Amino acid sequence: MRMALENIKVLDLTRVLAGPYATMVLADLGADIIKIEMPEIGDDSRQFGPHVEGESAYFMSLNRNKRSMTLNLKTAKGREILLQMIKEVDVVVENFRPGTMEKLGLGYEVLRDVNPKLVYAVASGFGHTGPYRKRAAYDAIVQAMGGLMSITGHPGREPTRVGTSIGDITAGLFTAIGILTALMNRNESGMGQKVDVAMLDCQVAILENAIARHVVTGEIPGLGGNRHPAIVPFETFQTSDGEIMIAAGNDILWAKLCIAMEQPRLIADERFKTNPLRNQYYEELKPVINGVIQLKTTKQWQEILDDAGVPNGPINRIDEVLADPQVQAREMIVEVAHPVAGKLKMPGIPIKLSDTAGQIRRPSPMLGQHTEEILKELLKYDEAQIEDLKEQSIF
Repeated sequence: MRMALENIKVLDLTRVLAGPYATMVLADLGADIIKIEMPEIGDDSRQFGPHVEGESAYFMSLNRNKRSMTLNLKTAKGREILLQMIKEVDVVVENFRPGTMEKLGLGYEVLRDVNPKLVYAVASGFGHTGPYRKRAAYDAIVQAMGGLMSITGHPGREPTRVGTSIGDITAGLFTAIGILTALMNRNESGMGQKVDVAMLDCQVAILENAIARHVVTGEIPGLGGNRHPAIVPFETFQTSDGEIMIAAGNDILWAKLCIAMEQPRLIADERFKTNPLRNQYYEELKPVINGVIQLKTTKQWQEILDDAGVPNGPINRIDEVLADPQVQAREMIVEVAHPVAGKLKMPGIPIKLSDTAGQIRRPSPMLGQHTEEILKELLKYDEAQIEDLKEQSIF
């Protein structure tokens, strides 16, 4: 089957998470990702646990469908080879601290002159402009600085980091979107451009209604636990054997919930007729719903609410997510065979395309596994040239 991005060739200079996540998205959809790594060292995440037969499960889950080439960019010859490769690719992606590529003589202006059609994408902590541009950042830093931690957690407790590295992952997703947008524009203009994505910007972009509430009301949103800040009821409730998330997102669903709870009187109650009123009288409504929900098990409420058409769901542990029939039916947990680590389960491809579906075509690469293959294929190097590069420790 043809793949949507199969004619796109990408030089991937990224490491750890934000950049590799962006290039993984492109790789899953068919792009040829050439991952450039430092000889002997490679991507930092190759050292992150847990390891299987010496191979990082972290690295393997983010670098499938890619080819690895080692290249020492601290050498003149290494930089020369990279510039030769730039002529043959569509995209270059990097997530170094701003200024690093310029110090190497490989900044955007240089690469653009070599290949005017090049899309140059960079994902960094704070972007290539602004007073923080040279500061280093990790996921937890931008979660803190971007406001997300200030609204995550339970009232009376400390602000909490989101359980996944959402600062990196959102930057990776926005970087992939930026690359695809620039490629679409190139189809019209014939010219590439720079895509500058900052992790901090991405955190601000996903603050959703927190900014809207602040600018309109002057309120500074704080820790709200599992309760939605604007919709009631839209939170977790204790059942007789656990918890369940219930989301009655409009007045129709509220009425259906009342009937499902066998509490039709609540529909006519003037205090709860509309969502603004349910917010206003939240402290009176919450105990009423609690009292009903705690009478049955989570599974019982799932069946009752599903039959009633009220959105709901259990709070699944990670092992329960892997076993969930819907997750399995959508092929969102897949098993990939690695030549050293063996079979490893990892998340599948969430973008389902009807005619050009994504595929996991190959496992993550061993360090430098495809160096010679790429030099021969892309730059037409012969065996003598490759041996000479080896002797110079260029890869």
